[in-house]
Amino acid sequence: MPLLIAIVGIILLFLLIAVFKLNAFLSFIIVCLLVGILQGMELNSVIVSIQSGIGNTLGFLVLILGLGAMLGKLVAVSGAAQRITTKLVDSFGIKYIQWAVVLAGFIVGIPMFYTVGFVILIPLVFTVAAATNLPLIYVGLPMLTSLSVTHGFLPPHPAPTAISGMFNASIGKTMLYGIIVAIPAIVIAGPLFARTIKKVVATPLPEFYNPVVLKDEEMPKMGVSIFTALLPVILIGLSTVLDYVLPADFPGRNLILFIGNPVMAMLLSVLVAIYTLGLARGKKMTEVMDSVAASVSSITMVLLIIAGAGALKQILVDSGVSDYLGNILRDSSISPLILGWLIATLLRVCIGSATVAGLTAAGIVLPLVSGTGVKPELMVLAIGSGSLMLSHVNDGGFWLFKEYFNLSVKETLSTWTVMETMVGVIGIIGVLILNLFI
Repeated sequence: MPLLIAIVGIILLFLLIAVFKLNAFLSFIIVCLLVGILQGMELNSVIVSIQSGIGNTLGFLVLILGLGAMLGKLVAVSGAAQRITTKLVDSFGIKYIQWAVVLAGFIVGIPMFYTVGFVILIPLVFTVAAATNLPLIYVGLPMLTSLSVTHGFLPPHPAPTAISGMFNASIGKTMLYGIIVAIPAIVIAGPLFARTIKKVVATPLPEFYNPVVLKDEEMPKMGVSIFTALLPVILIGLSTVLDYVLPADFPGRNLILFIGNPVMAMLLSVLVAIYTLGLARGKKMTEVMDSVAASVSSITMVLLIIAGAGALKQILVDSGVSDYLGNILRDSSISPLILGWLIATLLRVCIGSATVAGLTAAGIVLPLVSGTGVKPELMVLAIGSGSLMLSHVNDGGFWLFKEYFNLSVKETLSTWTVMETMVGVIGIIGVLILNLFI
């Protein structure tokens, strides 16, 4: 009965979001109330559980996502993203243009949310394709593959960061393992796959083909742009590596780990960006702070959706559903990694949102990790891989790609959906291989 109630709740969640078009946060709260009450929880306990789930989930995430949004906004409005893209394209040349946009998408995609990175970089892709006379899909799809993979695999993006918190996974290790898994996924699903679909004719709609291209003197230098965009990765990655190699009594070890803490790394990166991409380029502090304020307001709904997913996770735990499911599957021969990937895939197909699918799947499989010996960081990546699978008509990213590239639904399914599915499959294969060695 507990499992049946949980399944009914998830089906209702799908219906509310996909069919009735109800706001995802409201849908989560309604489902939380229903599941908690049907499971026999006291009415007040249901509310307390929802509050606890939201509080525990957002306590860490508000800092990471808020600071991440600020950094992404500063990288975008300063022209640093454009500088990185145009410089890489110029350096790689037409022959290797795909690898240039892949690298640009990866660098820019780390600090930026997917939609922001898409909107910022897509006009530049249109410009590059027009200037080189190359098929638009051939140039654009590899960049979007990079953006999608960073969104699904790597902190400080919402789902990987939140799931890392749920599993008590190290952000640094998740980022390190995520990059290892991301490279083959991007290469195969991006440049290599794009070469097989050159015949798909994509023509940007006129209203979307209006790139705001800054002049050279209006953009920061390449070194400053890359350093500032990647500073969180540098600080977190360096701290993770030094944590392995430095002896426990090394002077300053605690300071290094403190600076490499994701919250501190993001805070320092934002402060550096305020100077390097703002004040140092002649902007007034009030102008820079206006950009920072605008960035935070743009992630309000993202935070609420994640909060709703955290509330559902807590209801599943407090009502006993997670323990019940854990007892059923504890003796199963299916690897928790594969199970997490499968559940995230099913939720992705039903709900559409990669973030919602990943967070909901994490709440369901959370009790299966304890005692299995599976690395929590790999669970984050397995669920992240599943959350990118089979994007179709109920996913906002599907329509974003379709409309910007002016494709039919059939063409979008044969390009975008196939690319996302390849990323998800290659991702879980990479996770299973990593699991053999770490």
